Amino acid sequence: MYQQAAQAYRQTNRTVANPRDLESGLLLRAAARLQAISDDWATNEKDLDHALTFNRKLWTILVSFATGETSELPHELQENIANLATFIFKRTMDTMIEPTPEKLTVLININRAIAAGLRN
Repeated sequence: MYQQAAQAYRQTNRTVANPRDLESGLLLRAAARLQAISDDWATNEKDLDHALTFNRKLWTILVSFATGETSELPHELQENIANLATFIFKRTMDTMIEPTPEKLTVLININRAIAAGLRN
């Protein structure tokens, strides 16, 4: 499953004029899904696992490309991205174990902040 997602990301990445826009758009999409669940918890909580899984897979792919052998990012930035991804993975697991809408806020804010940075 991961290999298919990574392959799709690579193919899309090659066809999009600006890969940063693709990454930004996907992060905003994940943030919007999480925000919708947080905003209407009673109705949308059933969608939480799917939204968290989407976000985790997205971050898995992003961190893999950012820290991979072919990455041209500076080593310090690679470490920062890896540390941020580790935090996101831990927060995701914590949210899956004990779900509350408040736990989504930090995931939403991180996705939005990184997406904004990619667009600049």
